[in-house]
Amino acid sequence: MSVHIDIAGLRPERVAVVPSPLAELGMALHALSEPGHHPGLQGWATGVTAGLDSHLADRMCEADFLWRTTFSDLFMPFAGVPGRSTLPGATLADDLDLLDKLTDEQFVDAALEFTCALPYSTRGVSALTDAGVRRRALDLAAARGPQQLRFSERLLTDPPRIRSWLRQFAQDCDEAFFAAAWSRLCHQLAADARHKTEILRRRGLAEALAAVSPAVELDEPAGRITVDKLGDGRTATGDGGLLLIPTSLGWPHLSVLHRYDWQPVLHYPVNSPELASPPSVEQLTLRMSALSHPVRMRICRYLARSSYTTSELAQVHGMTAPEISRHLAVLKKAGLITTRRRGRYVLHQLDVTVVARLGSDFLEGILR
Repeated sequence: MSVHIDIAGLRPERVAVVPSPLAELGMALHALSEPGHHPGLQGWATGVTAGLDSHLADRMCEADFLWRTTFSDLFMPFAGVPGRSTLPGATLADDLDLLDKLTDEQFVDAALEFTCALPYSTRGVSALTDAGVRRRALDLAAARGPQQLRFSERLLTDPPRIRSWLRQFAQDCDEAFFAAAWSRLCHQLAADARHKTEILRRRGLAEALAAVSPAVELDEPAGRITVDKLGDGRTATGDGGLLLIPTSLGWPHLSVLHRYDWQPVLHYPVNSPELASPPSVEQLTLRMSALSHPVRMRICRYLARSSYTTSELAQVHGMTAPEISRHLAVLKKAGLITTRRRGRYVLHQLDVTVVARLGSDFLEGILR
């Protein structure tokens, strides 16, 4: 499972690494709504939440489905501007001006993305123009509660009103807490963008993507970028560009905007040593599967305490050596055990460090 970006014909000058104030505001709102996703930000989130005006706090709950799951593509409107080559704004006001350039259909479809199961990677019918899609959107919104239903009804009835609401909400968040955060974060993001741009210029796209995350790979002969994620998706740069948007608040989320007819965007976390060598989805699946077998769990119990040969394990578990060898092969392929030779004996031992990381690796894998 992964997201693929077809970059056939993409010119080097159409790849840009640029921070976005509005995208970082979206990430800030997500971290405030889901602090459990971002343990390193819990102190900041607690401080911000404690200082919020009650009216602003209520408005944050009113449409939190736009940023609670991850955050809506509305926070990256530059990707939806016709021409597929627009860069993020230098300021939050600039980004909000780009939000005004989206059509009502683009705005509504992006706002309903997480709740109403509208087509994402392919062309679909808008809820603004199709009565059936509109009914389905409202039914799905109703299933998530009266607050979301009310917001969705207003969105479908009067998109300009919700546009105005979102712009004012972003400005109020900026005044309340985001301007202070952005003044601290923008220098780090600009420095990372300069560094990635220099790698891109001197060493090429493959090296730049590797610097973004080990989960991103470029297949140059195929003209395709693959992002290792627990999900499927496909998009293409076509005659447009490719944007790499750094976030300081976003770890562990490595997001790919692959909405139909929008410019592809890689939204990646910076300055996160925890992300240096994340396991692939395939590796994570192998490890979880390997440990799901009761015999292998019992073998691990022994190997966690000391190293054993195959014969010793066979004797302890009342099994044949070939049977134990097959279980050990599964554990070794998953990277859960190490082996070393002592004379004519081969000793196996559990890699306790890898096993101890499984919980955080699993969480990172499903949130990436």
